[in-house]
Amino acid sequence: MSVRVQSARFDAGAELNAFSAGLGNAGAVVSFTGVVRDRDQGGMVAMEIEHYPGMTEAAIAKILAEAEARWDLVRALVIHRHGRLEIGEPIMMVATASRHRVAAFEAAEFLMDYLKSRAPFWKKEIGAGDAAWVAAKDEDEDALGRWSPKKD
Repeated sequence: MSVRVQSARFDAGAELNAFSAGLGNAGAVVSFTGVVRDRDQGGMVAMEIEHYPGMTEAAIAKILAEAEARWDLVRALVIHRHGRLEIGEPIMMVATASRHRVAAFEAAEFLMDYLKSRAPFWKKEIGAGDAAWVAAKDEDEDALGRWSPKKD
C-alpha cells in the first residue's frame, strides 16, 4: 500500500501502469483521477492546497489501512497533490486492486469519499481578483456516512 503527498504533477496513465504491473492474483483494478475544475465556469484561475507534512500522510495511511481491513485488497495507492494547481491538472489519484471487482470498486469509493471530506487538506480557490477557502459540503459528509458500520 502506498501514500504519496506531493507538489509535483503526476502522469495518471504511467502511475496506473506501474500500479498494475505484477498483480498476479488480482482480478480487478479500479482507478480514479481527480482533476482541478472551475466550479464557477470561468471565475477560477487556480487552486491552492495546503497541508501539514507528516500529519497528512499519517491520516491517509490510517484510512488506507482501514480499507485493507474492510476489503481483500492486493494493492492500493493514494496520490494527492498540494501547492498551486492550475485548471485541468490532476489533483489526486486512487487505485485499488483486488481479487474481485466489487471489493476494488468499494475500496476505491471509500478512499475517495474519505479524501474529499476528512483528509487534512485546505483548499483555496483563486480567481482573477480574489481568493476564497473551500467550505465543506453536506453531500460530501453524506457520502462518507454510507461507510459507517450498519446498526441492527
